[in-house]
Formats: sequence, C-alpha cells, structure tokens
Amino acid sequence: MTKALTSPVRVGIIGAGYIATWHADALKATKDAVITAVVDPAIEAAQGLASAHGAQAFASVAEMVAAGVCDAVHILTPPNLHHALTLECLDAGLHVVCEKPVALSAAETQSMVDAAEKAGLTFAAGHNFLGLPGYERLKKMRDAGELGRIAGADINWSLPLAPLRSGPFGLWLLREPQNLLLELGAHPFSFAVDLFGPLEILSLQLGQPVELSGGGTRHQSWRILARAGETEVSINLSTVETYDDRSVTLRGSSGMARLNYAQDVLTIARDNTADLVVNPLRSALGQSWNHLREGVVNAARQVTSLNQKNPYGLSFRGMNSAIYGALVNGAKPDARFSGASAVTVMQAIDDTLALMPEIPAPIVAKGTPNPKVMVIGGTGFIGRNLTRRLVEKGHDVRVLSRGKNGPFGDIAGNVETVAVSLRDKEGLTEAMRGMDAVFNLAKSMDDTWEAALENDVGVAVRIAEAAQDAGVKRLIYTGTIASYDMSVPGAKITEETGFGDIAQRNMYARSKAECERRLLEMHATSGLPLVIARPGIVVGHGGPLQHWGIGRWHGAGALKLWGSGTNVLPFVLSDDVSDALISMMDHPDAVGQSFNLIGEPMLTGRGYFEAINQRLGAKLRVSSGNLMMMWAADGVKWALKRYALGRKDAVRPSLADWKSRGHLARFDNTHPKEVLGWRPEADKEAFLRRAIDEAGLFGF
Repeated sequence: MTKALTSPVRVGIIGAGYIATWHADALKATKDAVITAVVDPAIEAAQGLASAHGAQAFASVAEMVAAGVCDAVHILTPPNLHHALTLECLDAGLHVVCEKPVALSAAETQSMVDAAEKAGLTFAAGHNFLGLPGYERLKKMRDAGELGRIAGADINWSLPLAPLRSGPFGLWLLREPQNLLLELGAHPFSFAVDLFGPLEILSLQLGQPVELSGGGTRHQSWRILARAGETEVSINLSTVETYDDRSVTLRGSSGMARLNYAQDVLTIARDNTADLVVNPLRSALGQSWNHLREGVVNAARQVTSLNQKNPYGLSFRGMNSAIYGALVNGAKPDARFSGASAVTVMQAIDDTLALMPEIPAPIVAKGTPNPKVMVIGGTGFIGRNLTRRLVEKGHDVRVLSRGKNGPFGDIAGNVETVAVSLRDKEGLTEAMRGMDAVFNLAKSMDDTWEAALENDVGVAVRIAEAAQDAGVKRLIYTGTIASYDMSVPGAKITEETGFGDIAQRNMYARSKAECERRLLEMHATSGLPLVIARPGIVVGHGGPLQHWGIGRWHGAGALKLWGSGTNVLPFVLSDDVSDALISMMDHPDAVGQSFNLIGEPMLTGRGYFEAINQRLGAKLRVSSGNLMMMWAADGVKWALKRYALGRKDAVRPSLADWKSRGHLARFDNTHPKEVLGWRPEADKEAFLRRAIDEAGLFGF
C-alpha cells in the first residue's frame, strides 16, 4: 500500500507518439488525474501534445524531474526503453504506469517491481483492455459461477498488421522475430493471467511466414496452447488481412460467454429446456437479443458522448480509473494492473518464446556506399521502391529516415541510412552535401491548418533551403493529384490545370498545394532547381490493400467507394512512378516543370476489386458511396466539432472536395511521356499481374 496522493494526481507523459493521444484523452476524462508534462526528444512533438492539454513540454525525463511538476508518469516509448526509464522515474520518486509490453522479459519486469516496492511507489502495467466495461462484466459472471465450471478458453488477436507488408519497417515490433509476440501478445496473455493465474505453456506453432522488404522472415500466425490448473487455454494471434476477431471466449458447464473486446460486446449462450424445434429457436433468439442489447447500449453511449467513449478509449478510461482511484485513496493497486500480474504475464511470454524455433538472420550486403542521391521518406511505400530502382540503375543512395534501421539490408552495400530531424536545417544541409539530386517524398497528415503549415509546408521549405545551401543540383518534390479539383465529370486535367479554390479542400490536398506554391516561388526568385511530381493512385508490391485513395475502409474486408466506382481511376504502378522520378533527376528540360504521373486508363474502382476477386479469390464487400450524403454527414460532424466540442479550428467540408475524392475528372498523361520519354505499363494483363498478383496484398 502506498501513501495517498492529493487528487488530481499530476501526470507526465513520456513519449509523444500515436499511443500517447489515447492515454492523454483518457487522462483528461479521469477525475483523479491531470496532465502536467509531456516528454519527447522530438521537442516539437512534445509541445504539440502538451499545448492541447495545457501541460509543459520537455526534451528529457531529467528536465521534467528537475521541474518538479509530476507525481506519476505514463511511459509510452518503444518497449526496449521501458526498463531504464521506469527505474529512472522510480528513482526520482514518481509512480509509473508503463505501456505494454512493460519490458522485454520477466526478469526485467521483476526488477522494476522490486524498485517500486523499495521506493514505496506504484508500478502499474498498461494492460488497458482489462479496463473495458464488458470485460469487467465477463469476470463478474465467471466469479459468480454463472458459466459453471470453466473447461476451456480461447483468446484471439486476429487483426491485420499493415507494416508487415507496406512498412514502415524500422518499427521496433519488426526489428526482431520475437518482438511481434512481445508487442501483440501482451493483450491476450494479460486476459489469460487475470482470469486464470500463471500459465503452463504447452506448445507453440508458427505459420504464414512473410518476407520483409530488405530481408528477414516474420510469421503472421502464432498458436499457443497453455494450461492453467484444469482449464485449457488457447491463444491465437493472426496478422494477415482477415476479419477482425479480437475476442475472449469462456466455455463452461452452464454456458459460454464471448467478449468481443474490440467492440466491447459481451454475448452469452446457454442451453434451454424447450423441446424439438423450439429449442434451437430459443437459442437463436437469445443470441439475437444479446447482440441487440449490446449494439443499442454501445450506439447510445457513443452518440451521447459524440464518439468520445468508443471501446478502445473506454479501456484506457477504465484502466486509469482503477490505477488513480487506488493512488488517491492510498489503497492496494488493482490486481489487474499490478506489478505482480505484469511479471506473470511476461513469464508466460518468456516461456512461449523459449519454444520458438531459430529464425535465420537476413544476409546483409557488404560494401561502403558512396551516394550522390538522397531520398527523404525512403522507408515509405514509394520511397522504398524508388531507392531499390535507383540501386538497380547503378546509383548509391543516402536515405534520410527517423531511425538508423531501414528495409535495405540486402542492398546495404549501396544504401546509407542516416537519421536527421526534418526540423534541423543545419543537419539537413550537412546530410545533403555532395548530393547531385534529392527526392523529397516526406508528408505530414495534420488536423489543423496551423499544424500543416508547421509540419508539412515548413518542412518542405526547410528541405529546399538546405538543398540550396548544400549546392544540390536538383530537388524533386512529390505533391499529389488530390490537390486538383476533380469534381467535374469528364473534365480533362493536365499540368496546366490550376488547383482552384484550395482553401476549402481537405487538409492534405491544401497543404500539398501550399508546399508547391512556396517551392515554385523559390524556383522563380532564388533559382531553386525544382521538379514537381504528382503521382496518382499508386499500386504494386509493398503497397497497402486498404488504399484510401479508392474509398473508405471498414476493416480488412469491407469498402465504401468514393462515389459509384464506375469511373476510371488514375492508377499507376509504383515501378513506373520510380522510373519517372529517376528520369526527372537527369532530364535537362525537367527543372521548373511539374508532371502528373498517371498510368494508362484501365480500371474503375469496381473493376479493381473484381480483378482482386478473380485473381486472388478474395471477395471483398464493396459498396457505392453517395458523395452528396458523405458531404452532408461530414457537415454534421463539422458542426458537432465546432459548436458542441468547441473546436474553432474545424474546417467546414466542401462539396467539391468530396466529389474530387471520386476522381470524376480524367487525367491526360501526355506531358511526362513527351518530355521524359515515360512509358507506363500499357498492357492490362501485365498491369494486373504487377498490381495484384505480385503485390502481396493479403500477406501471402
């Protein structure tokens, strides 16, 4: 038991990445906690999150500790940093909530728990799904004996993992084969341990291997058989493109309970005493009532909260409520999130990994690159393809990346990866020295215009200034065809077509257009050797199945098209885009020009998915989208954000913008063919083979 804290507890967030937003939103809704600090070495990221919550931003934990503004911290960094950061924070007298996996082993976890006990502080594991309302109901039913004697449990995590196919490949969870289980397995193992206690791991079966770009094998299915007392427990992980099944099923002598923890839906099945055909009817009606009740309750909850209480968000709220309720009352930590539970979870993962067969490390190419070409954004879909095409054509390449790990182990003798912040002009300039050409494929997805000006436009200008200072001979910038007004059916778009009223367009289209405007201004006033490329809907090996340029995805198997899906879309192969970009690097007439990189007209949206079905046997559910209705619905969302939530920065949607998503206009690709000698794939069968058969869309 720890000493009670004054409510609200002052909380610091360490790590300002994707998961930090979920933690921050949940903390904002937790009555016993308030965010007072955000820490991240990328100080701009820390400042962005901190400003949204009225907190202070710091570049290091030491700075935060010295400021004395926190009582507790949430550690949300990559898992390999958890152990050291936890010990540092405990040593500074701070309570710690650590995101899963809390460490890389049970031994590391135990040392963190021991340090917390010695300091009289709380160490809590971020097993957030244990805080779901549906899970709490499931556990109460089990404890009350409503399911009878539990004989078996199936715990599934079946959710597509896009980075396995399309990157980014420098993520921690892809660096080593075991990291997938450490990252994804913590959730199902935490359910099993909380329900049944320590697990005896009986077997492990790996399946559906996939090769990463640059080398290395990762398995996409993990099947684990375990035992807890007399209860058989199976844990199944799958990351292929499959229907989302994240569930806990308990089979007891009196009934069966299934919790869909992705949707917070709990359903119960029981035998009944009716005779003949009435028995299955009552059974089916009982299940129907279960689903109706859960659906209505969840829908009402989300409508009344303006989607602030979605299942994932609720899980963090439940976790925080348990952790901080105990802290302010000086009570014993909730067993679900306790250090002892975390050790048991990590021990089960350790025991599973002990059964894992050895997976050969990829062969790394030898040699010392002497690059004259730089690719910024080289670990993305187009950037990876471009880097490889450059090497194929005899160029050594310097790739600018967030980290030192890139998907180029097999061509490491020709690729040099350097980590420089896009906000560090001096570092960018130094990295560009000696470069003949720089490709800027960087992009930023922002919610506000102020953020776009800083993170996208400001970065594009900074890169251009650094290129000029370094004496780069040519800068190739990738914009987007999304900046065009494509709302007029049958209208022809060429490089001479203007963007129109870009202020009313979506943030990405508007931001990219502003980047182009400022770079062209630099070309005109200071001689920036600029070339602009605007790729269409890029497909090919390593590209995602869930391409948002075609429609709105609802899971891996359902898509609502932008519009009817009967107009020809501006598809283009990634190989063809790279070939055009390389031509822009060398062609003497390319400077000062822009090129729309659109393949030959071949496929409608529906035609693309019909081809996927015919060639791969994957019949996705594809429906037409009414662009007028989508625009109207977006208008309602805007009004709620603007007036109900007070979001003054919310942008009113425009009808032209929504119609542009349907690609109603058509593109003329004559210009890049005449100037660059570009020849995109013209044979439909060859195009389909490269865009679908060889693309690895489903992870097979």
